Amino acid sequence: MRDRLDMTVTYAMHDALRRELRLLARATTRAGPDPRNVLRTAGWQLFRTALHAHHSAEDDALWPSLRQALHGHPLSLTRLEAIEAEHAVLARLLQTIDQALADPDVGLDLCGELTDSLVTGLRGHLRHEEEAVFPLVQSVLSEEQWEHFGRVHARRVEADAAQILPWILDGAAEGTAAAVLAQLLPESAHRTYADRWLPAYAALDPWDTWADLTVTRF
Repeated sequence: MRDRLDMTVTYAMHDALRRELRLLARATTRAGPDPRNVLRTAGWQLFRTALHAHHSAEDDALWPSLRQALHGHPLSLTRLEAIEAEHAVLARLLQTIDQALADPDVGLDLCGELTDSLVTGLRGHLRHEEEAVFPLVQSVLSEEQWEHFGRVHARRVEADAAQILPWILDGAAEGTAAAVLAQLLPESAHRTYADRWLPAYAALDPWDTWADLTVTRF
């Protein structure tokens, strides 16, 4: 049965985050004695930027609409509140990792523990969100509310679209890529995506070296 609301972009973002969590875990294992080396890579920078864009759009434009639609349904609201709490925990964890990177006195073991906690916590969060909250979105959110979230999400991605869009679509099926580009990028910029952004992303070695992520947008 086809979903009432088109969640292609959201699922594509989740798939990209899962892919990067696997790469992060693998890169951390290979990082040698100092896991902070991994957290200074282009891969970490892209992951961090994309996750912030996605979660901030949900916090600002999706959860408030869903809370409104769930008024009078306390059990369902509890599910949403659990997801919001997970967002807060993940945001605090990322902030702590940033602080650890900036403090040379922080022990390497703590950096490794923080990274492991992020991998485990975000994997669980993505699964929980898809199983507990996405069905609520499909059942109670209006098309207008979902489209509002889509516009906000697109604006959050827009500032770093030259990096984030190729990152989201790395390994995505052709149909998924076409649907995501149609929703997140004006048709007039599709040639720029193919001719500039994709080659620049393909040239990155994101989890092994620090790279300059500056790409001409249009």
